[in-house]
Amino acid sequence: MKNPYEALGVALTASPAEIQSAYRKLAKKLHPDLNPGDKAAEEKFKEVAAAYDLLSDADKRRRFDAGEIDASGAERPQHHYYRDFATSDQGDPYADASGFADFMDQDDAFADLLRRSQRARANRRGQDLHYHLAIDFADSITGGTKRLDLPDGSTIDVKIPPGLVDGQTLRLKGKGAPGTGKEGPGDALIEVAVRPDRRFTREGDDITFELPISLTEAVLGGQVRVPTPTGDVTMSVPKGANTGTKLRLRGKGAPKRGGGQGDQLVKLKVVLPKAADPELEAFVSSWKDKDYNPREGRAS
Repeated sequence: MKNPYEALGVALTASPAEIQSAYRKLAKKLHPDLNPGDKAAEEKFKEVAAAYDLLSDADKRRRFDAGEIDASGAERPQHHYYRDFATSDQGDPYADASGFADFMDQDDAFADLLRRSQRARANRRGQDLHYHLAIDFADSITGGTKRLDLPDGSTIDVKIPPGLVDGQTLRLKGKGAPGTGKEGPGDALIEVAVRPDRRFTREGDDITFELPISLTEAVLGGQVRVPTPTGDVTMSVPKGANTGTKLRLRGKGAPKRGGGQGDQLVKLKVVLPKAADPELEAFVSSWKDKDYNPREGRAS
């Protein structure tokens, strides 16, 4: 911990009035209520308040100057580390009014700020707690409830809304850290990661799925089964379908925020048999249109 004289910027021979004046000047500059969200200023204020707490007490100052206690007020030569300091009665002078009690009876704006800060700390809402939850792609489309294991061994049931997107944060009211005084607990903020599904690709509210079809289905058409996040459905493949042909399954995509449902786009891919088929080879060889050019009319 920093030397209290250095923290306040005063000499070893500084009078009590000089110490109080130095602290008051720094507190006005660094007080957390005057620097909302500035963690560096808050840490500096705690350091300055701890220094003032020690040097404003004549007995503590005497013992520090004599080397009997260290800057945190701990007896020497006992060594105290941050975790000990943070949980000691003197660890956080910002947690109560002891660090600025000399100013509490003064009638000015800064004293009023300190009084209001003290009251606010006595009734403080609990902190929000942050968690991460991974879910399957299908659950992000259909919704559901997932159980989240917490570090302390407890669990939270998280309701997944239909149509959730990767990286979305869900807020569970009152599931955070407990508050103090009259204030209630904070919230649990759960960032949800959607596991990729190699079958589906989401594009806004629509879903794309690539469906392999046989040569027979491509030429003659037919009924085929198509997977969707909510289960398989039957779809008609038109005659003469090609690789790259896109068919639309209406209402099989993700739920829309304004109501309704996106679509699932089925992209066809013609796949020939893995094993050589002499009969198919013979047919193609004798086919009168075998020399047609599928690249004709395309840019080179």
